[in-house]
Amino acid sequence: MFCRPSAIFTIPGRRSRSLSLRSLAAMSKSRTFKSSAPKRSDVPPGYVEDLNAGPMLRFEASLPRLPVPPLSSTTAKYLETVQPHLTPAQFSATQAAVKAFLDSPQSKELQQRLEARAREPGMRNWLADWWNEAAYMGYRDPVVVYVSYFYVHMDDKRKPSQARRAAELLKAMLPFRTLVESKQLEPEKIRSIPLSMESYKWLFHSSRYPVKPSDTAKKFDSATHNHVVFVRKNKFYQVQLVDKSGRELTAAELEAQIEKVITMAGSDKAIPVGALTGENRDTWADARSALLAASPSNAVSLEAIESAMIIVCLDDLAPVTREDASWGCWVGDGRNRFYDKHQLIVFENGKSGFLGEHSCMDGTPTLRLNEFTLASLAAGKVDLGPARTEDTGRDLDAPQELPFVVDAKTQTYITQAEAAFDDLVGKHDMQILHYEGYGKEYIKKFKASPDAWAQLVKQLAFHKMFNRPGVCYESAQTRKYQLGRTEVIRSASNESRAWAEAMLNPDKTDEHRAALFRRAVARHLQYAAWAADGQGLDRHLFGLKMMLRKNEPVPPIYTDEAYSKTNHWELSTSNLSSPLLDGWGYGEVVPDGYGLSYSIGDDYLRWTITSLKLRTAELKHYLAEAATETRQMMERAAAAETKKASEGKAKL
Repeated sequence: MFCRPSAIFTIPGRRSRSLSLRSLAAMSKSRTFKSSAPKRSDVPPGYVEDLNAGPMLRFEASLPRLPVPPLSSTTAKYLETVQPHLTPAQFSATQAAVKAFLDSPQSKELQQRLEARAREPGMRNWLADWWNEAAYMGYRDPVVVYVSYFYVHMDDKRKPSQARRAAELLKAMLPFRTLVESKQLEPEKIRSIPLSMESYKWLFHSSRYPVKPSDTAKKFDSATHNHVVFVRKNKFYQVQLVDKSGRELTAAELEAQIEKVITMAGSDKAIPVGALTGENRDTWADARSALLAASPSNAVSLEAIESAMIIVCLDDLAPVTREDASWGCWVGDGRNRFYDKHQLIVFENGKSGFLGEHSCMDGTPTLRLNEFTLASLAAGKVDLGPARTEDTGRDLDAPQELPFVVDAKTQTYITQAEAAFDDLVGKHDMQILHYEGYGKEYIKKFKASPDAWAQLVKQLAFHKMFNRPGVCYESAQTRKYQLGRTEVIRSASNESRAWAEAMLNPDKTDEHRAALFRRAVARHLQYAAWAADGQGLDRHLFGLKMMLRKNEPVPPIYTDEAYSKTNHWELSTSNLSSPLLDGWGYGEVVPDGYGLSYSIGDDYLRWTITSLKLRTAELKHYLAEAATETRQMMERAAAAETKKASEGKAKL
C-alpha cells in the first residue's frame, strides 16, 4: 500500500513580528509579494531570467533538474536509517540484502535506466509523473481524511459576522489571485535560491476529477469563470466577483451577497451532493457518472462549482475550542463541502479556516495565500471599498443557486457516501497540545535547531509510550528543482535512539544526555539538508523500483523485511509555523500510526495529533512530558558545565 506522507510539507519556522506591512504581507524575507519588474541584481548566479514567462515563472526554465543520487550513497543512508528499528540479527540480514543488491548487475542496470530517464529530452523531473500518479492521482482512498490538510485561522479580534468575515477574506484574497493569474507574483526563494512556482496555477479556478484508474485535474480561465461558489445547508450558490460593468465587488457588496445566500438557503438542508466528493475515488467516479446521467442540468451545476475561484463553506456551527475548530476545518460534517477543490471555511461565529486539496500542489503555495490574506487584513491594507449603506448590493444580480436533480441511483450513492464518511470520521480521534512551557526563542539559547528539537521531543515521547523508536516521516520540499515536490527526512536515527534511551536511563548524567542530544540534532540537520538537495533515499529507491520491467525479479533490498518496516510511516510529521494560524493538521497515513503536525512559535510548541483512536491522549501527555524533560535536561547540563568551568578557573 502506498504511504501518503508526501501529502504534507515542511516550512521553516518564522519569527512573529509586529504587524507592519512588510512583515505581515511577506512573513519572511524569502516571501515577498512584489509585482514590479525585478532588478538585474535579483538574478542569482547560475540562473537565467525568461522575462517572457512573467515575473513568477521567470527562473523556471533555469532551475536545475532533480538529480539521481549515487547508488552507493543511497544504500549507505538506507542502512543507517533502518538500523535503529532492527534487532542485530535483522540488521545483519538487511546488510546482506543491501550488499547483494549493490554488487549485482541488476542494480547497476536499474541505476543506468534511471539516469537515462533523467537525461531524456524534455524530461524536466524524472520523478514528477510517477510520484503524482502514485501519491495523488492514482490513490483511491477518500481525500478526507487521508490526503487533505487544514489550517485554522487566528481569530479576527473584531468578531465579525459570518458574512462579513467571508466577504473580507475573499476581498483580501483577490489581489493575490491577480498576482498569480497574471504571473506577476514574485517567486519564493530560500537563501536567494528561487523555487519552482509552476504549481501555483492550481491555486484558483481548478478542480480535481474522479476518474478510473487515476484522477485528473483541470484548470479554468479566471476571466471566463470570474465567480465564487458558496455552500450553505448543502446547497451551492454562484456569486459573480464583478458587477455588470466589470467592476470588482466591494467587501460590503460581497457581504450583502453572502447574506442573501444565507437567507436563500433557509433552515432546511438539501440532499448533500457534496458528500460524494468525500467517497472512495472509484466510487465517486461511478457516482459522478450517475449524477451526470440523472439530468443535463447537473453538468452545468458541476462545472460552475469546479471552475469557481474557490469554494466558501458557510457552516451552521460555531466552534469555540481549538479542537472543535480543527475538526470543523479538517472534515466538517462531510456534507456542506466539495472536497475536490480548495475551500475556505467560515463558521457562524466568524471563526474561519482553510482546507487544501492536495493533488496538484503541496502546502507552501496555500500557506502563502492564507498568510497574504490574513496579514493584509490584520494590517488594514486591504481596499475593502466604501462602507455599507442601505443600497449596497441592491443592483447586483442575486446569487444563483446551482440545483441538482437527484434520481434514485444517485440518492443511493449519496446515502452510502454519508454513511461511509460518518463511519470513517467516527473511528478517528484528535488531540491538540498547545504547550506554552517554551518555544523557538528559548530553544535558540542553546544554539539548537527548533525543528530538530521538536523532532527529538517527539521521538522521546514515542519511546516513553512504546519503548522503541517510531518510524518517522518528515517532509522536505524539493522545489529548488524543476517540478519538485517532496523528499523524506527519516527523523529516527541511531543518534536519536541513543539519546532517548539515555533520557530514560536514570544512571546517565545530564551532561552525557546533552552531548547525545546535540549529536542527534546535528544528524537531523544533515539528513534534512540531503533531502532538500534531492539526495535522500526514499524517492531514489522508489525510482529504481519503477525501472523494473515486466517479469524482472524484484531485488532483495525490496523484499527484505526492513524495507516494508521502515516505509510504514507510523509517525507522519511536518512543521508549519505561522503566527497567523491557530492550528493545522492532517490524518494518519497508516492504520496503526499518527498524523503529527506541529508548529513552533516564539513561546509555544503545538502538536495536532490524529489517529484511529490509538491512545491519542496518551501520546499528547507524553509529548508534554518529553518537552518539559528535554528543557530540564538541557538546563541542568548547562548549569553543570558552567559549574565545572568556574571551578576550573578557581583552581587556576
